Amino acid sequence: MNPIVSKLLVDIARKKLKSKRPDSPVTKKQIEPVVNNLSVEITHALKEYIFIIIGVFSAGFGLKGFLLPNRFIDGGATGISLLLENITNIELGYLLILVNLPFLILASKTLNLKFAIRSIVSIAFLAIVVHYVEYPTITEDKLLIAVFGGFFLGLGIGMAMRGGSVIDGTEVLAIFLSRKLSITVGDVLLLINIFIFSFGAYVLSIETALYAMLTYLAAGRTVDFVVDGVEEYVGVTIISENHEELRTMIIDKLRRACTIYSGKGGYGKRGVSTEKDIIYTVVTRLELARLHTEIDKVDKNAFVIMGLVKDIKGGMIKRKPLK
Repeated sequence: MNPIVSKLLVDIARKKLKSKRPDSPVTKKQIEPVVNNLSVEITHALKEYIFIIIGVFSAGFGLKGFLLPNRFIDGGATGISLLLENITNIELGYLLILVNLPFLILASKTLNLKFAIRSIVSIAFLAIVVHYVEYPTITEDKLLIAVFGGFFLGLGIGMAMRGGSVIDGTEVLAIFLSRKLSITVGDVLLLINIFIFSFGAYVLSIETALYAMLTYLAAGRTVDFVVDGVEEYVGVTIISENHEELRTMIIDKLRRACTIYSGKGGYGKRGVSTEKDIIYTVVTRLELARLHTEIDKVDKNAFVIMGLVKDIKGGMIKRKPLK
């Protein structure tokens, strides 16, 4: 860390601790955890926003380099915006914000306010990029437009999700409806897009709608490749000496349940194995970035194993809102 920034963080930490305990001396051990936590927050936030920036420019390239110049459409909120852009004189940048706004309001009420604000920033940034950044028109071949336009758009959506936000609000609606109707997020997205493509076939042409389906499939497969799907869960196994602090963090901060296994370390000094508690929990993809941040605050050397979980039944994960 830059020494100037480090000194600034120490000063902030010292002021906070003095304000809480004005009569007690501030020690170096009291300051260091606060400084480390701030450092972890800043590092992870920068990493997530880099993902979002890459995602926005990739999606902008897919839209302006392939889909928009050739009057193609896609699925989701982006597809609705492209469809409205084709039948009205409103700029696509404005439509992206207007179409996604109801979904983001829903996200702030059902998921998490921080997630909604970050998504608003991402979508506004995408609207600015689409409106002001000039991309070259890559090709006029309809098949290449559908495949590669969908690829770059899906890459953008996936990278934004890796950064803890969305640039297409229909994922939020799909998560909300899947909880209410007990069906998968993928099924909800499919139903939404069938409606969009049917309307596109009526307003534009059947050929355009068919190519739009191909674009949607290419985008969907790319998103799956980048983030393994918004509907999937991740099983996380954590092995650390600070298991009690990690257990408390998962319950209090993430509001998730966890299971504790008793185990023994197989690799120790002179072959001596030690007793260890092993934590297992299940989170959603959108919560994974925050979980990594909180784990690093407690123990940067924690051994973390992650595995995809297709679906779960019972427990807290489907009843509690995303945090």
